[in-house]
Amino acid sequence: MKRIIVSVTNDLVTDQRVHKTCSILTEIGFEVLLVGRKLKNSIPIDRNYETKRFQLFFNKGALFYAEFNIRLFLFLLFNKKCTLFSNDLDTLLPNFLVSRLQQKKLIFDSHELFSEIPELVARKRVKKIWLIIEKKIIPKLQYIITVSDSIKKYYQNLYGVSAIVVRNIPETKKIHRTKFNFDVKEKKVILYQGSINIGRGIELMIQTMPLLDEYIFVIIGDGDILDVLKKKVISLSLEKKVKFLGQKTPQELKKLTPNASIGMSLEDDLGLNYRYSLPNKIFDYIHAKVPILVSDLPEMSSIVDKYSVGEVLRERTPEALAQVIVNMSNKNYEKELKAAVKELNWSREKERLISIFSSLD
Repeated sequence: MKRIIVSVTNDLVTDQRVHKTCSILTEIGFEVLLVGRKLKNSIPIDRNYETKRFQLFFNKGALFYAEFNIRLFLFLLFNKKCTLFSNDLDTLLPNFLVSRLQQKKLIFDSHELFSEIPELVARKRVKKIWLIIEKKIIPKLQYIITVSDSIKKYYQNLYGVSAIVVRNIPETKKIHRTKFNFDVKEKKVILYQGSINIGRGIELMIQTMPLLDEYIFVIIGDGDILDVLKKKVISLSLEKKVKFLGQKTPQELKKLTPNASIGMSLEDDLGLNYRYSLPNKIFDYIHAKVPILVSDLPEMSSIVDKYSVGEVLRERTPEALAQVIVNMSNKNYEKELKAAVKELNWSREKERLISIFSSLD
């Protein structure tokens, strides 16, 4: 059986894209080993393929990336495989080196423009290192996948490579809803789900909540600024209007998302990574029949414009945001959401992945 090692720097639990990729690989006859890392709060995982999580001494900053990449290089070097699958730039270097040393095929899946993430925009030295890796390796790759047409065009214009776009669309399944663990008291729910990092529009929504008497803002996820946001909520006395539910598994999340009245994805334009992003939460909201409120950025706004499944925030002020939310409450998006789900489904999207894997023989 063909053995493929898939690598990513997260703890595997909530990465739906990587799980779907590994599941497809398993279905078409690959023996899959997924490699990530284990954190203090990581929950056990049980998959239909093999997993390995490194327990590291360092879990953030330059030392984390150095330790993880060295561990990954050695692991890939001394483990059996026929193909390597690198997710994002932060796993690419060890995968590329091993692929060249041992003449193994390598697939690169770029979930984002890593060298353009907000955390690197102001850190020129660190950004330069990642750009060197990007410029040295990406032009030499044969198999590249990415999540949006904008990132595909970026790589094509800069490096002359052709990527295949596979969007983060969920599988179409019947959803069994579970209630939140608190009483919403007939309030409408605005939902944010995903990484709690800078520039995600969460701060703006918190600032807007005093203007929205009929709404509760629910935040599901974990990340760098979680504690900062919790302190902000307390300082504004919004504990009854803003709820933090922590990190949930994809299965738990699917049951909670349909409780929302609006799903938000209000990333700020903090560099090309956010500008070109097409977050999977947008499609999760749509599949849960929840209208979406998105930033005025090309990939996200194009989904709203094409399928009429929500609204685009044109002015990033609490007053403008509150008005858009009130306007959304007076509209019915049910028909448009149903139609969008029929077209935006994983059974169609995964065929592009299968075509890549089939060409490896």
